Amino acid sequence: MCRNIKQLHNFAPPATDEEVRAAAVQFVRKVCGFNKSSAVNSEAFETAVDEITESAKTLLESLVTNAPPKDREVEKTKARERNRRRFNIVDNG
Repeated sequence: MCRNIKQLHNFAPPATDEEVRAAAVQFVRKVCGFNKSSAVNSEAFETAVDEITESAKTLLESLVTNAPPKDREVEKTKARERNRRRFNIVDNG
């Protein structure tokens, strides 16, 4: 799984269209193996991103959960702490 693709389901506020598209771009980059398409492949790249964006939106809108929505700031704090532990970062503040 691409580490840059973030979970988008069950957050308050819900994922924005920009976040869904960014995840689609990361997915297409991972699948095709390059960060930016060449001029000859740009149409295919953008078409794939558009299609995956729409599929992801449909998926997110149709998912059902009984769990309370996650708070984005709390999740960011948890991720920062995991990274500190993972990379052994010392907080001097």
